[in-house]
Amino acid sequence: MSFLHFAQTPPMGWNSWDCYGASVTEAEVIAHADFMAEHLKAYGWEYVVVDIQWSEPEAKSTRYNDFYPLCMDDYSRLIPAENRFPSATDGAGFKKLGDYLHQKGLKFGIHIMRGIPRQAVHQNTPIKGTDKRARDIAMNSICPWNSDMYGVDVSLPEGQLYYDSLLELYTSWGVDFIKVDDIGDSKIYGDAHKAEIKAIRRAIDRSGREIVLSLSPGPAALKNGSFFQNHANMWRLTDDFWDHWDALYSMFDRAAEWAPFVRPGNWPDCDMLPLGHIGIRAVDGGGGDSWTRFTKDEQYLLMSLWTIFQSPLMFGGTLPDIDPFTLRLLTNTEVLEMYRRIHTKKEFYRDQEWIIWEALSDTAVYYAIFNVSDQTQTIPKSIAALLPIKSGTELWQQKEQTIADAEVPTHGVRLFKGSI
Repeated sequence: MSFLHFAQTPPMGWNSWDCYGASVTEAEVIAHADFMAEHLKAYGWEYVVVDIQWSEPEAKSTRYNDFYPLCMDDYSRLIPAENRFPSATDGAGFKKLGDYLHQKGLKFGIHIMRGIPRQAVHQNTPIKGTDKRARDIAMNSICPWNSDMYGVDVSLPEGQLYYDSLLELYTSWGVDFIKVDDIGDSKIYGDAHKAEIKAIRRAIDRSGREIVLSLSPGPAALKNGSFFQNHANMWRLTDDFWDHWDALYSMFDRAAEWAPFVRPGNWPDCDMLPLGHIGIRAVDGGGGDSWTRFTKDEQYLLMSLWTIFQSPLMFGGTLPDIDPFTLRLLTNTEVLEMYRRIHTKKEFYRDQEWIIWEALSDTAVYYAIFNVSDQTQTIPKSIAALLPIKSGTELWQQKEQTIADAEVPTHGVRLFKGSI
């Protein structure tokens, strides 16, 4: 089966980065899984993703401890830090946590860094299935913002074998989703690490398990669009996205460029949703421990753009203390129906104050009309006249509206559904 069948609709879930940075614990993961299973699974939310540094015992925030000793098995593979993930004792790794999520009807995701641990290279530890050792397959290909890894020379059979051994391990844990970092774009080397992307793709295919492959960070280069389609399910269009209007506004450009590459199994990724309560142990983005700095209207705009573009939806805020407004954002059944069923989407119109996206499903047409100006305005009759529908159901307000002269708040949206 082709990997494109792994994600026929865009993946939806929760990722630990925006609220806990590198420091999430097993108890926090379980609390979020419990909430998702009870309150969100029925709406399609299913992935629980443990982000970076789960092998580091002393991770505290979004800042990394350079060259800190990581937990590693006998074959140069990182394993969970037992002080943060107690179920990993006695060599269990993430299997018990994965089993717990699966029993809840959820799916389990992890973050990994491209490459092989530097400490494995320095200690020259074994590689499973070969007499070659870590130093034999390592390349001086590094990440500029994290000190943990060297690259892997996958032109060597033993380099591929190392990635195969990783996927063998992750399959034994029941992993359903892998976010691979320092691979989709490189500030040092000027492009995606394509050889290692291919090696990871082969390793997943050989594992026999349906594992969604997500590539980070961005911005992904448009010239690599077909390459990404042929090797990954998701790839990031930006560097880390936080709750700033300028970052949100720039996403219109990226979404318009990448819309032709969206198809079942391939979902260009606008990054996580920094909504609700974020930054508990995260110092990136400038917000700290707080509720999102996006206004409510900006949150409607964000969710409308992400869904009409069909970006994956990975919620970044905390779930156990979610507020009613944010929960309603995540559980609007009409918006999620659009999100899953549309097959065609594009930027329809754009000027300095208005941006319109159009999307089609088999039974409906959708128009997201975004007011990107700094003042509340009514939709001009001249713009409304461009649309083939004159009225429709506004999906956030859940009422029928005439499009012309509908009021749209500053940095807000009206999302209309009409009949074909």
